[in-house]
Amino acid sequence: MRDWRAAHESELSPEGLDQDEDVELPDARVINLVLRVGELMLASGESTEAVSEAMLSLTVAFELPRSEVSVTFTSISLSTHPGGDQPPITGERVVRRRTLDYFRVNELHTLVEQSALGLLEVEDATARLKQIQKARMPYPNWGIAVGFGLIASSASVMMGGGPIVATVAFLATVLGDRTSVFLARRGVAEFYQMTAAAAVASTIGVALLWVSTELDLGLQAGAIITGNIMALLPGRPLVSSLQDGISGSYVSAAARLLETFFTLGAIVSGVGVVAYTAVRLGVDLDLENLPTAGTSLEPWVLVGAAGIAMAFAISLAVPPRMLPAIGVMGVMIWVIYAGLRSFLDTPPVVGTVAGAVAVGVVGHWLARRTRRPVLPYLIPSIAPLLPGSILYRGLIEITHGTTVVGLLSVVEAVTVGLALGAGVNLGGELVRAFQRGGLAGAGMRSRPAARRTRGGY
Repeated sequence: MRDWRAAHESELSPEGLDQDEDVELPDARVINLVLRVGELMLASGESTEAVSEAMLSLTVAFELPRSEVSVTFTSISLSTHPGGDQPPITGERVVRRRTLDYFRVNELHTLVEQSALGLLEVEDATARLKQIQKARMPYPNWGIAVGFGLIASSASVMMGGGPIVATVAFLATVLGDRTSVFLARRGVAEFYQMTAAAAVASTIGVALLWVSTELDLGLQAGAIITGNIMALLPGRPLVSSLQDGISGSYVSAAARLLETFFTLGAIVSGVGVVAYTAVRLGVDLDLENLPTAGTSLEPWVLVGAAGIAMAFAISLAVPPRMLPAIGVMGVMIWVIYAGLRSFLDTPPVVGTVAGAVAVGVVGHWLARRTRRPVLPYLIPSIAPLLPGSILYRGLIEITHGTTVVGLLSVVEAVTVGLALGAGVNLGGELVRAFQRGGLAGAGMRSRPAARRTRGGY
C-alpha cells in the first residue's frame, strides 16, 4: 500500500489529465468525508501526522486529484485540483472542542484502513462515520471519573500509602474532577478548572496529613497530593507535542507544548496555594518524608504501576480489550526504570528515556500487529513514570523558602516529562525505520519528517 499513491500520482494529478478531455469535478461527498474524518480524529486526541496520513489515504482511496492537506492544532484544510482550466476546490474545518476519546480514534483508523483497501464505497464510509459520531464510549461517564480516581489511588499504592490513603486519594481526585466539571458547565476556562481540581484534592490531602500528625497515625497522606498530580499531568499533549515537532508539524507542536505548560501552571497554582496556606497554618509538611516509590520492585509497586496505566487508559476511553497489554507495558516501563537506577546507578532521566524507548518500540509493534492506532498504547503506558512526586517535592521546597532548590526540582520534573515524550517517539522511529507497508500516502519517502533539509540524496 505504501507505493500505491506514487503509482497512481500521474493519474490523479493535473499534469496527468488530458487538457482536451472534459474534466470531472471532484465529488463533494468525498471532500466532506475527508474533512469530517480529519476533524473528528484531531478532536479525539490523534497526532497531527496521523491525521494528515489518514486524510491523504482517503483522498487516494476515493480518487481526489492532486490533493493537499494542512492540519494544525485548531483547523484542517483540504485542497484538490480537478485539472484543466478548473480552479482548485478548498474546504476547511475548525476544531472548537476536544474530548480525548481513543475509542473513536480506533474506529476511525479502521474506517480509513478499510477505505484504503477498497472495502468501502463513499456512501458506506459516510454512513460508518455517522455511526462512529453517534456511538457511545465503552465506559459510562461515571466510569471515566472512576478512572481518574484509580490513577491517584494506584499511585498512592506505589508510594506505600496503604489502603486508607489509597481510598482517600481516590475520593479526593474524583471530587476534584467533579469540581472541574461543575465549573466547565458554567463556562469557566479550563485553566481554572484544572487549578480548582488540584486545589480541592490537595486540600483533602493536607487535611488528612494534619489529622495523621495530630493523632500520630503515621499515614503517608502526601501520596494523595502526588497521586492527584499524576492524574492531572498532561501526558497526552506532551507526547503529541514532541511527536508533532519531530515529524515537522511545528505549529501544532508549539501549540500542544504551550497547552502542556498551561496545564502544568494550573496544577502548580492549585497545589502551591494549598501548600503555602498549610505551611502558614502550621501543618508539618516534612521534606524528609515525602512519598515516593523510589526504585522499588516490590509486588505492590508493580501492581500500582499496572493499575496506573490501566486506569489512565480508562480515563482516555481506550477500548477494554487493550487494557491487559497496557497494564503489562506499565509494569515494563517501571521495571526498566527502577532496574537501571538500582543496578547501574543511572540518573533518573536516563532510566526514563530507556523505559520510554522500550515502550515506544513495543507499542508501535503492537499497533501494527493489532492494526490499531499507536497512541492508545503509548499514552497510558508512560503514566507510572510521570513526575508527580518530583513536582510535589519542588512545590513543597518553594513553600519552605528554598526557592532555588524548589525551582530546580520543578525543572527536573519538566525534564523527566520531556524525556518520556522523546523516548516514546524515538522508539516509534526505530520501528518506522524497518517497517514495511502502511496506509496509502503514508510511505517513508512521502513523510515530511524524512525529507532532508541539507544536501542532496
